[in-house]
Amino acid sequence: MSTATLEPAIRVQGITKSFKDLEVLRGVDFEVAPGTIFALLGSNGAGKTTLVRILATLIAADGGAASVHGFDVASAPADVRRSLSLTGQFAAVDEVLTGRENLILVAKLRHLRDAGAVADRMLERFSLTEAGDRKAGTYSGGMRRRLDIAMSLIGEPPIVFLDEPTTGLDPQARIEVWETITGLARSGTTVLLTTQYLDEAEQLADRIAILHQGTIIQNGTLAELKKLLPSATVEYVEKQPTLEEVFLALVGDETGTSRKEL
Repeated sequence: MSTATLEPAIRVQGITKSFKDLEVLRGVDFEVAPGTIFALLGSNGAGKTTLVRILATLIAADGGAASVHGFDVASAPADVRRSLSLTGQFAAVDEVLTGRENLILVAKLRHLRDAGAVADRMLERFSLTEAGDRKAGTYSGGMRRRLDIAMSLIGEPPIVFLDEPTTGLDPQARIEVWETITGLARSGTTVLLTTQYLDEAEQLADRIAILHQGTIIQNGTLAELKKLLPSATVEYVEKQPTLEEVFLALVGDETGTSRKEL
């Protein structure tokens, strides 16, 4: 069934929020279709994290309405929390515990049966099986972030909020996390991604909304947004490699092997 025929997984209508005299959100509107990646793009201080916190029922909006998985964030916060998972800007793993122990802890907190089996499935799903018995403090940045996302997906929430998930990661770790995010959407999970990286939104998102000074100034697919500017004159220019391509060529694209070696 086409996502166009389904109710939005996330609906935001006229959300406002101020902190004392500072207007952070000034009437935000958008919808996210089920099973898609929706990128909320904006610079630091644009209000991205504030909006995510409202949708996750961590703080209340001053005005407007929002629903997640069909539940109103104001009147049914418990149902909203059961429907989503929130991964913040920094990996919330216990570095003293092993990766497997981190996952078992979350599974037990969610009162799931056979927490060990749940942990093993998540380790396999996120290519962390061989590192599962190592302390999380020895993991690379990309591995810690993958473990963090794995922990947030225990219980199979239909909607995931990722708040600037690649902040501070090196290029290879970013690619690992990007692969994880696209895998979530392929499995039917709805992903709301906040980022300030233009290439990240371009690479991952089905739709992109630009949040600026507390409002959505544009919302559309990448192709629709590109049509807002006139086409450039086409000339033959020898294509130069990007810095990312140079970096990966020099150090080797270890996306597959690093998960075993690091």
